[in-house]
Amino acid sequence: MSQVVFITGATSGFGRAAARRFAQAGWSLVLTGRRSDRLQALQQELGAQVPVHIATLDVRDAQAVQAVVQNLPAGFHPVKALINNAGLALAPGPAQQTDLQDWHTMIDTNITGLVNVTHALLPQLIEVGQGASIVNLGSVAGQWPYPGSHVYGASKAFVQQFSYNLRCDLIRTGVRVTDIAPGMAETEFTLVRTKGDQTASDKLYRGTTPLSAEDIAEQIFYVATLPPHININRLEIMPTRQAWNPFAVDRDD
Repeated sequence: MSQVVFITGATSGFGRAAARRFAQAGWSLVLTGRRSDRLQALQQELGAQVPVHIATLDVRDAQAVQAVVQNLPAGFHPVKALINNAGLALAPGPAQQTDLQDWHTMIDTNITGLVNVTHALLPQLIEVGQGASIVNLGSVAGQWPYPGSHVYGASKAFVQQFSYNLRCDLIRTGVRVTDIAPGMAETEFTLVRTKGDQTASDKLYRGTTPLSAEDIAEQIFYVATLPPHININRLEIMPTRQAWNPFAVDRDD
C-alpha cells in the first residue's frame, strides 16, 4: 500500500513546507488550496520526485470537499495521513473594533473547514488503521490568550478540543490524532492577518528569531511517521526567544 498524505492549505507556509518534507520521504501527495497557480507550481516542483494530485479547494464548501475526496485517482487513496493546515487569522485589533465578517471567515475556515475535511476522510483513515494520522494545525493562541486574538484564539481552542475528542472516538481504530500548536513563525500569516501590510509583518519578526515553516513541517512529519503505537496528543512549539508576559493590570491614572 502506498503512503498518501492529504494536505489542506498547501499553497503556502506550513502546508507547502509539509508537502516538500513528505515528498522528500517518498509519500504520494494530495495537495489542496484555493490558489490554483501555486498548486500547479508545487506539482511541477515535486512531481518528478513523487506522484502528486492537486485540487483547487475551499475547505469551507462541504460539497466540494466531498467531491475531491470521492474523486481521488487510483494510487491516491486510501489516505494514510491528513494534515489539516488550512486556516487563517484576521482582524488583529480589539474585538470591539473588528468586522463581523472577519469573525465569520475565521470560524468558517478554521473550524467548519477542518471539520468538513476530517469527516470526509475518516473512512479512508480508518481503512488504513494502524499508523494512520490526523495532524491538526492549532496554535499557542488556542491555549494562551492575548489582545486581538478573540475569535482566532477561540477557533484554535476548538482545534485542540476537537483533536482530543477525536482521539477518544478513534481509540479502537489505530488512527492517531495530534494538535500541533506553533508559536511565532515567519510565514504569510501576518500578511494575511493585516490584509497585506508588509510593514506590520516586518515589524513583528524584526530583531528576533521566529520559527520557520520548515521547522513546523519537520514536526508534522515526525508525529505522522512515529511507530504506530505512539500518539503525540498535543505538541506546542515556540521559538526559544518567545515566552509569556505577565498578566495585564488596568490601573487608575
